[in-house]
Amino acid sequence: MTANPDLPPRLADTRGPQKQLEMIVQWMFRSRWWIVFGSLLGLTVGNVTVLQFSTSVLMKPIMAEFGWNRSVMSVAVMLGSIFAAIATPVAGRLIDRRGIRQVTLVAIALFALAIAVMSLAPAIPAAYLAMFAMMGLFSGGQAPLPYAKAIAAAFDRRRGLAMGIALTGVGLGAALVPRLTQLYLDRLGWRGAYVAIGLTVFVIAFLAVGLFIRDPAGAPRTREADMRGSGLPGLEAGEAVRTPDFWKLAVVFLCIPIVVNGTVVHLVPLLTDRGIPASQAVAVFSGIGASLIAGRLLCGYLLDRFFGPHVAIAFVILPATGVIALLGSANVSLTTIGAVLVGLGMGAEVDLIAYLQSRYFGLRAFGQIYGYLFAVFTVGTGLGPFMMGAAYDATGSYRPALMAFVGVLTCAGWLLLRLPRSYPYPVQTLEKGGASEDPPRTSLA
Repeated sequence: MTANPDLPPRLADTRGPQKQLEMIVQWMFRSRWWIVFGSLLGLTVGNVTVLQFSTSVLMKPIMAEFGWNRSVMSVAVMLGSIFAAIATPVAGRLIDRRGIRQVTLVAIALFALAIAVMSLAPAIPAAYLAMFAMMGLFSGGQAPLPYAKAIAAAFDRRRGLAMGIALTGVGLGAALVPRLTQLYLDRLGWRGAYVAIGLTVFVIAFLAVGLFIRDPAGAPRTREADMRGSGLPGLEAGEAVRTPDFWKLAVVFLCIPIVVNGTVVHLVPLLTDRGIPASQAVAVFSGIGASLIAGRLLCGYLLDRFFGPHVAIAFVILPATGVIALLGSANVSLTTIGAVLVGLGMGAEVDLIAYLQSRYFGLRAFGQIYGYLFAVFTVGTGLGPFMMGAAYDATGSYRPALMAFVGVLTCAGWLLLRLPRSYPYPVQTLEKGGASEDPPRTSLA
């Protein structure tokens, strides 16, 4: 019988206090929950958090210096998201072949360097757009992918709980990154802020991966191929893509980030345009982080107890209500409520992708199908800010885009109602296809 790595060593088997202490320290840092902690820490400065939440704070100072309109900044975010969508599947393939740590540590260094290089941006829109696209390209290794893979390798029975806790790092980042960016901006200007953000990302993420994230011991380089041949229930990626349900989910996970990310990226300019002081606007913006955490945990809790598409519809209604609250009010309390409701929807997105995919397509080609849906999702995160910026430049107001966003979410809700009323791969089936107990310690590095 293999020892449980989450339990302390038997001190009676040791030879003296010094050896006992060494074994306790070794056990503490071999616990699988350190992987969760490291993932939470790394995702605090993940690519989506940094690209989206820092840009909202830096947008106006950059536009003021260069005399640009908001479409330029919105196109930059869209390009960053598109290149991140391209890079994430590539990073996943490299991680499968080379290992989590090796690829992710290099990717973190490149991403941090690309952020710092933004401080050299000239007053040429094309150059700024190219630099932002490069930042998105190098961000693929600092996406949730490597952290999710590390947790999936370390946990089985409690994988959902571990994943939910780790992904709250995105919410912490949403709360902390805007305030930290504003602090850097006030003291260093926007150019210095980019350098400081890059350094912050490097230190936090590099330490998180270097100290706490590890590859499965003894796992073959082609682990994904082995998993796909292990008899897990589900469709192959090609089979899933040919089903109507895949495309329904793809459109849903395009629509939701268009709305929530489009609103979030432009939230600070939207509020300051209405006369709300920048400090209060950033405070409202930071409140999204707390609601994002709550949304992630609440969504996971509800998915275990209710039909998934119905839970998803609830998390479509919440941001739709938030967008309506933001349509025309300059009241700080009402805009805060609207921002929180949008944040709740933002917190549920990634959880819903993984859960609904596993229930409708199974686990056989989970990684590849997830990559397709997450790529669509990433495109939506860039398209939404572009739509907001274009609407503002064309009309001088965000109101037309916000009204359109309500319609976009209505479309997403309708498609969720069109999904099958029963899961092809329910919980009982999945349990039969995979182990129900935690993996032994020998599966960890």
